[in-house]
Order: sequence, then C-alpha cells, then structure tokens
Amino acid sequence: MRTEIDELRALIRYHEHKYYIENLPEISDADFDVLLKELKELEAATDVPIPPDSPTQRVGGGAELGTRLQHRNPMLSLNNSYDENELREFAERVQRLLEDAPVEYVTELKIDGLGVSLIYENGVFTQGLTRGDGEYGEEVTDNLRTIRSVPLRLVETKTAVPPVLEVRGEVFLPKDCLDEINVQRKSEGELPFANSRNAAAGSLRLLDASITASRPLDIFVYTLNHAEGTEFTTHTTSLENMKTWGLKCNPHTTSHKSIEAVQDYYERWVEERHDLPYETDGVVVKVNNFSQQHELGTTSKYPRWAVAYKFNAQQAITTIENIEVQVGRTGVLTPVAILKPVTLAGATITNATLHNEQEIQAKDIRIGDRIVLERAGDVIPKVVEVLTTNRTGDETPFEFPERCPACDTPVQRTEKEVAVRCVNVACVAQLKRRIAHFASRNALQIEGLGPATIDQLVDKALVRDVADLYALEVEPLSELERMGVPSARNLVRQIDRSKETPAEKLLFGLGIFHVGETVAELLIERFLSLDALGRATLEEIESVNGIGPQIAESVFDFFRHNQPLLDKLRAADLHCFTVAAESNWTEMSIATDSFFSGKTFVVTGSLEGMTRGEASNEIKSRGGRVTSSVTSKTDYLIAGEGAGSKYTKAVELDIPILTAVDFFEKLQQPTK
Repeated sequence: MRTEIDELRALIRYHEHKYYIENLPEISDADFDVLLKELKELEAATDVPIPPDSPTQRVGGGAELGTRLQHRNPMLSLNNSYDENELREFAERVQRLLEDAPVEYVTELKIDGLGVSLIYENGVFTQGLTRGDGEYGEEVTDNLRTIRSVPLRLVETKTAVPPVLEVRGEVFLPKDCLDEINVQRKSEGELPFANSRNAAAGSLRLLDASITASRPLDIFVYTLNHAEGTEFTTHTTSLENMKTWGLKCNPHTTSHKSIEAVQDYYERWVEERHDLPYETDGVVVKVNNFSQQHELGTTSKYPRWAVAYKFNAQQAITTIENIEVQVGRTGVLTPVAILKPVTLAGATITNATLHNEQEIQAKDIRIGDRIVLERAGDVIPKVVEVLTTNRTGDETPFEFPERCPACDTPVQRTEKEVAVRCVNVACVAQLKRRIAHFASRNALQIEGLGPATIDQLVDKALVRDVADLYALEVEPLSELERMGVPSARNLVRQIDRSKETPAEKLLFGLGIFHVGETVAELLIERFLSLDALGRATLEEIESVNGIGPQIAESVFDFFRHNQPLLDKLRAADLHCFTVAAESNWTEMSIATDSFFSGKTFVVTGSLEGMTRGEASNEIKSRGGRVTSSVTSKTDYLIAGEGAGSKYTKAVELDIPILTAVDFFEKLQQPTK
C-alpha cells in the first residue's frame, strides 16, 4: 500500500502542476477529484503518518497568524519611475556605477497583489511569510498551502533543488474571480473588496484556512532570494531553474539589450494590460547579471539595480448623481459622491469620498457636475477636477447638514479641526462603526462580524455597546438573517477567543479619540494594563513620552466617563484588563549606552536612503524613544528635507535639531 500511496501522490502532483502551473490540464476536474478522494481513503487506511507535502494536506484547521518573523534578507521596496525620462535616469545611474560596462535588463510585469516569501527545505514547503514591513513578515504558512499553484514539494531536475531554498513572489486574485467573491460577500452581509489586491491580502490573512482555500488565489514567483549551495549568473537563468523545480513564474518576463527596448516593452503593456486575467500596475526593470546587481548594491530602502516603472493613474469622466453624508465611529461626518457608474482601471466605480466640507467648497463640487475621476495607483478613486465648462445650470450646490443624518442631533463645528461631528454618543451610526472598529483586524480581530450582522445586532437591540458582544449566545444569533447555527457558533467562538487579545489592541479597539495603534502601544508599554491606565491621573498620562496634552485629556476623559462600559468588559473576563503586558520591544536588541539611549526623538521630513519608520527603528534599537509630536520633553528633532511645522515648533521650544547628516553620523558611533 505504501508504494501505491507514493505513486498516487506523485500522479496528483503531476496533474496539479499541469493544471495550476502550466495551465495545460490533461484530465478533467472530476477525474482529478476521484484521484484525490482515492488518496484520502488510502491514507486513512494506514497507520503511517501523512507527510505535510501530501496533496491531501493543503487545507488544515485554523491558521496560526500574527507571528512576526524576521526575513533572511529584507524584502526591499522598489524605487518608482513614472515616465521615460526617469527610466533613462535610472539607466544612466546604472551605467555610471558600472563604469559603462554592457548591461542587460530584464522586464517583468508588476503584479498587483501581496508579496510573500516561500521557504523550501529538502524540496518541501515549510514556511511562508508576508512581506510585512520588509524587515519582519507575518507567518501565513497554512494559508499559502491552500494555493494550488504553490507546490508543496518541488520537482528534482538536472539542477538539484537546494537543501534550503527561499523564493519570493506575489499572491493575487484573478480579475474574473473578484466579482464572484464580492457577490458572495454582499449576500453574507460583508463589504465587497475594493480591488483584487485587497481581496488577495484579506484572503491570505484569514484565520480559517478553509475559507482561504475556497478563494482561487494564484501566485507568480519573481525572484530567487536564497539557494543553499547553488549559484546562478543571471536572474533569467534562476527563473528558468525555478520553473523546472515546479514554481510558477510569469510568462511575460523578457530580457533586453537596451533601455529603448525596455521602453518598447512598457508601451506594449500600457495598451495590453487590460487583456490580462490579473491586475498589474507597472513594469519591474532589473539588471539581469547577479554580479552587477551585487556591485550596484542597495540603499536601506531599495535596490539600485531595479526600478518599478509605474503605469500612469487612469482617469475617467462621469457624473455626480448625489452626495450622501456618512457618520463615522468618532462622529465625523464624511461626504461621499454617488457617481454614475464608470469603469476605471478594470473596476466599476460608483462612489468616491469628498473628504470634508472644505473640500467641497474649495472645488465647488455640485450635484449633477461632470467630474474627472482618477484612481491613484489604480486603487483609490478621487475627484481631481470639476468640469465647470460643462455645466448647464441644473447643477445643485451641496449644503452640508446642520443635523446628524443618522440621529438628527445638531452637528458640532470647531476652529481646531475641519471635521464636522455628531456629538451624540448614542448615535446608532456611530455605534455600528464603533463595533466594526472594535472587531477589526488591528483591534480585537473578530472574524464573521460583518456590517450586515452588526446592523442586525444594533437594530434588534441585541448589542447596545461593544461589551454586549460578550453576552451573545448561539440561539438568538442563529435567528439573524443569513446566519444559521454553524455561523452563530463560529461567531461566538471568535468573540470568546478575542478575550485573549493584548491590552494595546483592546485600547485601540475602544475607539478613543486621538488614540491610534502607536499611542495605544505607548500607553500600554508604560501602564501595562487597562486597569492601571484607568487609575492614572491626567498628569501621569501626559508624562508618557509621545503623549501630548490633547491625547492625555482624551484618554483621561474616556476612562472617567465610560466606567460602566469598562466594568462590563472587565466582567466579561477580558484578560488584558488586569494581566500585565509584555514590553513591546522584547524582540529588539536594545543598546543601553549610546548617544540615543534614554533620549526622546521626533523625526520629520525626508531622509535620503531611509524612511522615517526605518529611522525610528534605528533609534529604538539604540535605546531611544520616538514620538510623533514636538514637546518640551523632546530631546532632539531629526529634520530631513521638507521639514515643516515640527521644525518651527522645535525652534520655538529651543529643541536641539539634527540634520540628516548629523543623524547618520550618530548612527555610526559605537556604543560604549
């Protein structure tokens, strides 16, 4: 039986490769399903453990997400160019650095999806990470296993599969699958995905791998990052070998002897990209020779041997049929343009945010206007121009409401901010959005609690605040539309699971005004639990580095005025109320005796070769603190190019200012 099982596994792997990698199926779906069913029955009839690379092991139980692991080498972003002149500047820099040596370029389509790293050990897929921040990624191994074009075992060829192999690729959702998934999401009360990229990212980070498996995700592997004991001279030869090992690479990758040929390739795909079955937002241009790549090197942010030649943002003309006002979880009223549907960059656009009252006034946007719509990066639709010359006189100026459209409470305007707010804490629209925020991935991460379910919970008075979620039971939930007993049980499990959420996630999920993820982390790092934070005085909260008077007052007032809600959450046994949190920086090796140690810094402006986030990590790793606003407690302002109001504030407060050059010099100083 062992031999029969091994032969059947090999046969199924062969047909998976023909179907999902080569797109040349040799048997029908039904015949394939028969083979897979036969293998499952044979495996069940033997006591021999099933190996993780068996075709039957693609879908397991709940995925273990959230673990952040460091990449072997950083997954750098690419510098962007947007026109032929910038492309030629890139080529000129390459030629100058290589002292005019002959250069061959490789062009490949830039797939609009989610970057991942795949690791194979002895030919078996063992680990997968998202790109994350480039330095650390999130482990999504179980969900990557569900993607049929990710081989669980590589194919041995004349070039042996390295003992340890790491490749990088882009997970995406084919265009024709997005509408189908969105129809299903709408029927289940979930918000539709805005684009294929969001759908791929959302699907790959689901806790339930079986749901990921139900979505037809695909992958293109685009680079070989590490191959133990194996060396290749060019990028194209590494791609050819990866293909022979069974990895799926994009078929439109091409090499060129001149930058003019690269431009021709780009112009071809400007015209033809909409015929592709997947989204692409540009062309990646790489130096082909690996030794030349090594000679060119990288900055801290991106490689010098590659550039992303982006397609220009696409525009369309349509009509504003109406303007509606939505109420957010903090009471902010946001105007949204309801558009005559128009296809733009492969998506049907029906609305676009108008941001605020001042935006409407500044652009003189009226109902009935013809407008130019643009999708920045082919993703976010925005109104870039009003075609005032097309006006007929029938257009209607929009008057911002004086009362909340959800609860009819008078709105509030202040000189401190442009936002118009509903100040009614019992506003139903705010409650629904507060619950959605509370359940979101960056907060309590309660899957299955979509907008339609939240609407019903609030409308039927089953939930009057976020704490009521923990009192929900299966029977009343199962009676909601599109719910049923299995879904109700799963939702109750998800809610119960959220009790283990770290304190900073809960603090962020409470939706306190001015408290984002960073502020929540700073507060929990200082007070360790919500109970301790709730007992803190206004002065103690304000004394936390990075917490200014406005934030401190908002936090203090929330704990003072929302004690009943906090008591209910505590009674629901959310552990983070009383359990001390671990330090957020335990993973980092902290230098305790350096220039930065014990000091507080603010980073502003643009630092050449380093993002502000990267600069912040450098400071933290050397024992310093980084805050977002300049106060009297700030020790140094690091001012890059384009520093603005923070620079002015630092001068007013006589805060020492480091230029980018000063900062980089300090980074080079050894610790004592």
